Amino acid sequence: MTIRVLLADDQALLRGTFSMLFDATEDMETVGEASDGREAVELARTQRPDVVLMDIRMPEMDGLEATRLIGESEDLAGVKVLILTTFEDDEHVAEALRAGASGFLGKGARPEELLDAVRTVADGEALLSPSATRALITRFLAQPEPCLTAVPERLACLTPRERDVTGLVALGLSNDEIADRLFVSPLTAKTHVNRAMTKLAARDRAQLVVIAYQCGLVSPAADPSSMQAPA
Repeated sequence: MTIRVLLADDQALLRGTFSMLFDATEDMETVGEASDGREAVELARTQRPDVVLMDIRMPEMDGLEATRLIGESEDLAGVKVLILTTFEDDEHVAEALRAGASGFLGKGARPEELLDAVRTVADGEALLSPSATRALITRFLAQPEPCLTAVPERLACLTPRERDVTGLVALGLSNDEIADRLFVSPLTAKTHVNRAMTKLAARDRAQLVVIAYQCGLVSPAADPSSMQAPA
C-alpha cells in the first residue's frame, strides 16, 4: 500500500525537498503541498492523505490549530498528523499531542528517520518511544490540563491489565517492551493497548499517553525502569 503524504510548511524549498524524498520512495507519494495551516486543512479534506507532515509555525493559521481542526473532523478520522518541530525548544509539543497529533519529529532528522516516522504514524502507532521524545513529553505534561472527569470514572472502563498497559505506553514503551515487562506475547500486548484506546476513545497511542498523564495514571517523573511488572 502506498502512503499518501500531505506536506504543510511555509518554506517552499523544504516542501520541495520532502516531496522529492517521498516521491522517490517506493511506498510513498506526495499528494499535496500547503504553505499554511488553513490550506493544509482544505487539502486534507480534498486529498484525504494518510499522513500530514505539519510544521507548527506558519502564517494565516499555525500547525497547532490546523491539527486541532483535522482531529475534530469526523470526515478526517483516518488522517494522521506528524508534527515537525525541534526537540530542544518547542514548547508546543504537549499542545500538539492534545490537539490530536500522532507524534513529532525534529527537522534535523535524517531522511531514513523521517521515512520511518511517516510509516510508523501511518500504521496507527505513535512516535513516542525514543528517549528524547519521552523526556520531552514528560517535561511538557508535568503540569497537564485537569482531567474532565474524575480519574476513577474515566479509567473505570479499563481492566487492571489494560490500566497497567496504558501506564507503560505512557512511559514510552513499545509493544515488544510491554510484552517483555508483562511476560506476554507482543500480540497480546498490542491487543490490550488497542482495547484501552477503544474504551478511552483515543485516536492513537499519542492520545492514550495524554489521557494517562492528565488522569494521573502515570507520574511525569516516572521512569519505566523503576516500574514493577504487575503480578
